[in-house]
Amino acid sequence: MAARKKSGRRAKRPSSNAGKSGGARSKGVIARDKKVISTSYTRGQPVVIDRGSGARLWDVDGKGYLDFTAGIAVSNVGHANPDVVRAVKAQADKILHNAGTDFYNELEVKLAEKLVKITPGREQRVFFTNSGTESVECAFKLARWKTGRSRFISFFNSFHGRTYASMTLSGSKTIHRNHFGPLVPGVVHVPYAYCYRCPFGHEDGKGCGMECLSYIEDTLLKTTLPADEVAGVFFEPVQGEGGYVVPPKRFLTGLRKICRDNGFLMIADEIQTGFGRSGKWFASQHFGIKPDIMCLAKGIAGGMPLGACVAHKDIMQWPPGAHASTFSGNPVSCAASLASISYIERHKLMENAARLGRMGLKYMKDVKEDCRHVGDVRGLGLMIGVEMVKDKRSREPAPDRQKMAIMEAFRKGLLLLYGGKSTIRIAPPLVIGREEFQDGLETLAGVLKGMK
Repeated sequence: MAARKKSGRRAKRPSSNAGKSGGARSKGVIARDKKVISTSYTRGQPVVIDRGSGARLWDVDGKGYLDFTAGIAVSNVGHANPDVVRAVKAQADKILHNAGTDFYNELEVKLAEKLVKITPGREQRVFFTNSGTESVECAFKLARWKTGRSRFISFFNSFHGRTYASMTLSGSKTIHRNHFGPLVPGVVHVPYAYCYRCPFGHEDGKGCGMECLSYIEDTLLKTTLPADEVAGVFFEPVQGEGGYVVPPKRFLTGLRKICRDNGFLMIADEIQTGFGRSGKWFASQHFGIKPDIMCLAKGIAGGMPLGACVAHKDIMQWPPGAHASTFSGNPVSCAASLASISYIERHKLMENAARLGRMGLKYMKDVKEDCRHVGDVRGLGLMIGVEMVKDKRSREPAPDRQKMAIMEAFRKGLLLLYGGKSTIRIAPPLVIGREEFQDGLETLAGVLKGMK
């Protein structure tokens, strides 16, 4: 069972009025926000967060919520994890900032040693960043530098970030790139193994011949994209923002072979899938593959801003000054990361994610049978996607139903994530207990079953 679970009593179910917005203080903060904060922020639910503990959040008016978002898969060890808080406070008393690419720091080395130990592969090196998109930018530059090639393959329905290379690699929504061109040249998008919406017309994998792989080998590389110009392939082992799309194992093992045969670097974006969320340290491990480069962030540091790019030492052997960052290896974030990783290990959060993930997947698949607007349920560990459709026969995406369900769950005190065209993402902190998780699933099930 997860750590920090209250013993003896069933966790309190989200109440029918827990998530109702409209408290005086919340209204005031939202009004002020609209005057000074960028209008590009999406703000899926009108909640003003004040504090958190474990898998619970409270707004500035004192209303409580069960959190199935974990700050977009960041707070794997729970909100305000006491071990992480202690580590942050202790390091802040010593020094807040060290320019990690200019001056040595033992915490940076210690964390790099730990990452090298837990990531798949051997003899790795680490470049520290401040976010996921920076990790992707680092990998993009590194792949070009190492191979001397300039082009990349990425996937439709993917998301890699919002800075220029990462935005160019992303293939999910036009809003992410509208009026930002010209983008970085040299990126080609291909279909992902999204079996519920197979781009080659196979229904739920029936008759699948892995055309998503043969398209790369037999069409793309033989018509418009010379293989000797491709530096690497960016992929998410489980597509995150795209709606928790889990590919068949043979898709990723086949992609590994294509990369090896053609000299492409295989670059795994494990930003949302990493640090125990899938039930293993990294989702790539479920598929038996070892990427050449890994992009990390989100759950790496218990809520503190930190990311990393990890690659074999022969790949990350670029000259001094080729890549650097003022805030690389920030000591406070490194301390938080070491505490977070230790907590995941000691409290067996990967095992908890795997166990509850199996339970949640089965439960929501059973719910699907009674809900005419739920088309697909899929997931890996504590990443579960519930895809909403207008009807099961047409499988037409239903973003209106997605929003309706998320907002109704919010009113009942449950926070959920949007994903893909019409998917509800379930991604609670990995410390969540079985009863608390079950309560949240039952709340969502009640919302879905109540839809006409």
